[in-house]
Amino acid sequence: MEIITLDTGRREEFIDITSELRELISSRGWDRSARHAVLHLWCFHTTAGLTVNENADPDVQRDMLLAMSAIVPEDLDYRHAEGNSTAHVKSSLFGCSLSLPLVQGELKLGRWQGVYFCEFDGPRRGRQVGVQLISSST
Repeated sequence: MEIITLDTGRREEFIDITSELRELISSRGWDRSARHAVLHLWCFHTTAGLTVNENADPDVQRDMLLAMSAIVPEDLDYRHAEGNSTAHVKSSLFGCSLSLPLVQGELKLGRWQGVYFCEFDGPRRGRQVGVQLISSST
């Protein structure tokens, strides 16, 4: 498993990690060795998540965060002592893993799609996403 490490700068933000994934695919030679494979991503944090969404218009990420704030309000009777219950709920809603196709060694995303690390309890240093290639010889 390879690790992508990143720092976040705001309480909540989406960070596009698509280019880091493509660079990792190339630097590890997966673009030459994996004709048909799955790239499995795992977020190692309970207050962050992963998603695939539009990467052409930055307002989409803003709108996603706005909608999440409406879905998961701050003013409920949360009991978690650390005060970051909303981050835990949002993390569970987004999920901590993604499976992405590699075809002919290329990450196959739609025209407007990007892969995002979703921070819900930042800013944080040293956030990690595990990346594992799952490949077969066929």
